[in-house]
Amino acid sequence: MFPEYDVIVVGAGHAGCEAANAAAKMGAKVLLCTMNMNTIAQMSCNPAMGGVAKGQIVREIDALGGMSGIISDKSMIQFRMLNRSKGPAMWSPRTQNDRMRFAEEWRLALERTPNVDFWQEMVNGIVVKENRVVGVKTGIGLEIKAKSVVLTNGTFLNGIIHIGEKQFGGGRTGESAAKGITEQLVSLGFEAGRMKTGTPPRVDGRSLDYSKMEVQEGDSQPEKFSYSDETSPLQEQRNCWITYTNKSVHETLETGFDRSPMFNGRIQGLGPRYCPSIEDKINRFAERERHQIFVEPEGWNTVEIYVNGFSTSLPEDVQHKAMRKIPGFENAKMFRPGYAIEYDFFPPTQLKLTLETHLVGNLYFAGQINGTTGYEEAASQGLVAGINAALKIKEAEPFILKRSDAYIGVLIDDLINKGTEEPYRMFTSRAEFRLLLRQDNADLRLTQLGHQIGLADDVRMEKMLDKKSDTSKLINDLKQKKLSPENINMGLEEFETATIREKVTIEKLLKRPQLGLKEIMNLDSEIKTYLTKYPKEVLEQAEIQIKYESYIDKEQQMVEKLNSMENFKIPTTFDYLSVPALSAEGKQKLHKIKPETLGQASRISGVSPADLSILTVYLGR
Repeated sequence: MFPEYDVIVVGAGHAGCEAANAAAKMGAKVLLCTMNMNTIAQMSCNPAMGGVAKGQIVREIDALGGMSGIISDKSMIQFRMLNRSKGPAMWSPRTQNDRMRFAEEWRLALERTPNVDFWQEMVNGIVVKENRVVGVKTGIGLEIKAKSVVLTNGTFLNGIIHIGEKQFGGGRTGESAAKGITEQLVSLGFEAGRMKTGTPPRVDGRSLDYSKMEVQEGDSQPEKFSYSDETSPLQEQRNCWITYTNKSVHETLETGFDRSPMFNGRIQGLGPRYCPSIEDKINRFAERERHQIFVEPEGWNTVEIYVNGFSTSLPEDVQHKAMRKIPGFENAKMFRPGYAIEYDFFPPTQLKLTLETHLVGNLYFAGQINGTTGYEEAASQGLVAGINAALKIKEAEPFILKRSDAYIGVLIDDLINKGTEEPYRMFTSRAEFRLLLRQDNADLRLTQLGHQIGLADDVRMEKMLDKKSDTSKLINDLKQKKLSPENINMGLEEFETATIREKVTIEKLLKRPQLGLKEIMNLDSEIKTYLTKYPKEVLEQAEIQIKYESYIDKEQQMVEKLNSMENFKIPTTFDYLSVPALSAEGKQKLHKIKPETLGQASRISGVSPADLSILTVYLGR
């Protein structure tokens, strides 16, 4: 009935879709298994993509040739660039999306990919021979052969949904949990744990009074995620709104604490620190009189509203009563209550940097199974796992992104070397080279890598090279072109910056904090005519590179110093337990994680500088 597949992807969420798409585009024959063909790429929680650091990840996925950026652009209803008031390392694109269109666009994209087949059924086990995965087992007893398997089970592994004192099995509301895989993996020697996440109620937008809320509009000049020409910025956008909880809301919520699964011990898993439930917020931050609530439409035409900031597992009657005390929600009609969900995960220290497991060859984990939270983190892991599954079959070099290459590299490096005891979320503060890893230059950093492995096409490569060439030419011109005092001094006074006594290059003027290319265009009409022939992204790139040149150079020097350690390979057969001088903890951690380079070894929690010196000596021998 089935051929032998190159790659079987289990789960069709954000990680699974990216894994299947990447492997298929690289020439692998792929089977995507899902329990429900109608929920492919479901936005299980908020209908949005990107945000702080997450937006950088979506751009990186796009630059490598993944699909999350394109799908987000095709389904967005609002675009905002967050943190514009800060430096460019902090700028983070975010889209509000049409939930139904997002899922539809992903499914159609996968159906248009010739190498992807689909199978709707629960996968309840893998087939392992001689410590290597050779297929999967399904609920009705089928065995489907494969050269590699990518598990992207999301919240479905032994999922339990909690609403007040009620609890029932499920991977998402209205959908069954997946059983069998955890138990089998534990029997094979894997370590498993439990985590928790949650989602807020959805309400009828027709029952809300928006006049009592603050309007949150999209950017006046919206951009998009994808660097390709396949998508366009929005011409029209939908508004979101902001309102706040109050003391009365908090008091009403507290009446349900005795029935809360979070407080009475029924939930054992750790929840996301940076996206806590509303009951957790008012318990932990009792001194705060109010908390922000974002009122987000679920799409262009639906009346359903996502109540962002009101995630909860309290009884539904308490949720409803408390919500109706929020300004604008006095007559709110609930479509469905919020709930918490507990699920199995596998500590990611059991993986290689390719996301292949140490214990079972050709088996890859991606997404929430690795202890992460968020669509973007999941999608990026799916992309890397799919790429590496396809490369391993070809016996090609693995695809590994360093911390200095991408936020995706930071994410995977953190997971594997540090592990996580709570759902991991990406932040700009996690990246030590964040000025190099900006959202505006992801194409310059990564498109060539995507092209080399056969994922980013020739058109993308040419577009990136044109941008690089144009930026280089513009920077060179800005270093040569000079402006005269008599032409610009009046304008400089208006911008509250010092006047000049002799001709000055545009590059020097750009170093001033008060001036950007937009302001310089207003100083001199001839320069304005010259600059307007360049695309917006080239102007932005040139300005950032000139303004932050010294800081970028410093980070680049740090990267070069660290690269000597990153390039120091450790043989896979190296026996750490036989090195007597290593500390007991160092031996244990190194033996478990099996770092591939000295640089990776240096970032493992519990490996001391002394351990590193000893290791260097032994490896040098």
